[in-house]
Amino acid sequence: MDSKQQPRLQFPVQIRFDDIDSYGHVNNVTFLTYLQDARVQLVHRSLGSAAGAGAAEEDTFHDLVGKDNFALVGRHEIEYLQPLNFRPVPVYVNIWVTAIGGSSFEFGYSVAEQDGAKVYAQASTGMVLMNKSTGKPIRLTDAQHHALAEWSGDPVEFRRRPKS
Repeated sequence: MDSKQQPRLQFPVQIRFDDIDSYGHVNNVTFLTYLQDARVQLVHRSLGSAAGAGAAEEDTFHDLVGKDNFALVGRHEIEYLQPLNFRPVPVYVNIWVTAIGGSSFEFGYSVAEQDGAKVYAQASTGMVLMNKSTGKPIRLTDAQHHALAEWSGDPVEFRRRPKS
């Protein structure tokens, strides 16, 4: 993994036999489930040091979003770098925030060995904070922005994109 993309958080994912396709490796669609699992774990874990003004360390990002709002996936991009075969030990999803806008933010990911020696896929997900009643985007609060900034890292450098 590129040192500029050092993960902020890392979550183990156990590969299930069901995840394997007819080619003998983890199906491409299953990778999106792995990303979702890491994203859900991140937003439901205590903020700890990522808590800023208006948030407590025991709060989660999910708590900061509140009952009247939700964060929706607006976009996924994934690049498969090498096949991932079934094995009894977990693979790791590294997740960090690559961009923060007014009502949106983006996660970067790598699916890799725990030490980053082998990376199987890299991805990004664009999220939009929405109000449940109106169905319209709403601005991130200062507390939400602070938590996301604490998890920030560099954008995912996809191979097909020119480096900036």
